[in-house]
Amino acid sequence: MAAKRIAIMVDEMYQVIEVWYPYYRLKEEGLEVDFVAAEAKKEYHSKEGYPCVSDVAAGDAKAADYDCLIVPGGFAPDFMRRSAAVIKFANDMVNADRIIAAICHGGWLLCSTKAYKGKKATCFMAIKDDIKNAGAEYIDQECVVDGNLITSRKPDDLPAFCQAILRKLSSKR
Repeated sequence: MAAKRIAIMVDEMYQVIEVWYPYYRLKEEGLEVDFVAAEAKKEYHSKEGYPCVSDVAAGDAKAADYDCLIVPGGFAPDFMRRSAAVIKFANDMVNADRIIAAICHGGWLLCSTKAYKGKKATCFMAIKDDIKNAGAEYIDQECVVDGNLITSRKPDDLPAFCQAILRKLSSKR
């Protein structure tokens, strides 16, 4: 696979496996993966307290530098949406037609973008009304791919989620 660069969003109370499973899976493929957050070089903690240090501040991140945005769940997306810079970066990625991937509650961040307009998507069932109100047709299945939008429901869906991301990255030249 040609060199690709991935942005994984992080914030406090992230779902640990939804951050670290894609991180290591994509690293295995030789991809460059950055943790992007409201602040750079800050330690963010999972719901269980597991630390993750951000590499890049969202305000400094440029959509042109990334091929894919991954938004994990947990309570982190609620915190992510409080940062204008995080929302701007996510919007820039959507507007640049990059691959946008969200799992579980990660879809909350995308509700603050145009990512769902006219798309089919899934998410953790508790936020299905949010993604529908943001313009998506909700489908309850492990992984939904609609154009450059990849969504999954929960940690059990991570294998299908990561496979879909890798397939989409391989097809982008």
